Amino acid sequence: MLSRFLSGSRVLTITARYHFPTQKTQLSTNFTVTHNSLRRVLLTVRSMASGDQKFPPQKQDAQPGRQYVMDPTPKDATEDYKPANKLEGKVALVTGGDSGIGRAVCHCFALEGATVAFTYVKGQEDKDAVDTLEMLKKAKHPDAKDPLALPADLGYDEICKRTVEEVVNIYGRIDILVNNAAEQYEANSVEQIDEPRLLRVFRTNIFSYFFMVRHALKHMKEGSSIINTTSVNAYKGNAKLLDYTSTKGAIVAFTRGLALQLVNKGIRVNGVAPGPIWTPLIPASFTEEKTANFGKQVPMQRAGQPIEVAPSYVFLASNADSSYMTGQVLHPNGGTIVNG
Repeated sequence: MLSRFLSGSRVLTITARYHFPTQKTQLSTNFTVTHNSLRRVLLTVRSMASGDQKFPPQKQDAQPGRQYVMDPTPKDATEDYKPANKLEGKVALVTGGDSGIGRAVCHCFALEGATVAFTYVKGQEDKDAVDTLEMLKKAKHPDAKDPLALPADLGYDEICKRTVEEVVNIYGRIDILVNNAAEQYEANSVEQIDEPRLLRVFRTNIFSYFFMVRHALKHMKEGSSIINTTSVNAYKGNAKLLDYTSTKGAIVAFTRGLALQLVNKGIRVNGVAPGPIWTPLIPASFTEEKTANFGKQVPMQRAGQPIEVAPSYVFLASNADSSYMTGQVLHPNGGTIVNG
């Protein structure tokens, strides 16, 4: 009966009977179960039975995803993190900082003493942005200025220019720029990737990096740092995320070339290539079943959490820690071996 139900769209009513021998009573309850809810339950039970349950099956219908509806909520902070004022007096701008890796980076930067501004997508990410602002206010160093949330679709040069100018008008400069905004969509064939989609993914994932750097540079001095978020997919490839993977490869090349261009100005440029990290991008990109099993393919056999990635950005932003590094990429990816 369940197989016939799952192949259709009917509503199934289940009667559960509870027997209490000591009281010689019996209770009957009817449950109404929809096709989608029962499918989620069965996927969860199947994963639990196999002993490798990662996440409850879940799917979001639009990008960028929303962190506040995820189950479980991504871990973007931990009491184990011990700040040491590594970024005291610095001004940081993080794109896509309202959730996921971006939020964890913003939080760690604030704990380290930086004044933090971040961008988000208006409408879709409003609540996540508010939650991040509150988180940053609680973490704010006494000498730092209040955090700032900026709504922006960064795929366009003029919007990037306006975003940078707004940060500079309030804080006076930019010491750390983190290019982190991204989106991705699955496709079984390159033939499914049409021009509008290709332009959209490239605008968000790599055009915005060029535009943000182009306008931020005039406000960055010697000792400043630029950190670009690429991906393990740039190194190992991904057949289902061809356009996304192409942008991440471009980010690696962009990071290396820009590092050489800016080294004489004393501005370091590095990157971080995360592996499978539990962020809103995951349920907004994949099926329920893929989401439930997300991350198990790496040697550590689990997905990482944003807070496990954020310290890489702190390291690269801190001149005390990484003053002799430029043009390099860090790889918090759960043990996947890459060359580069």
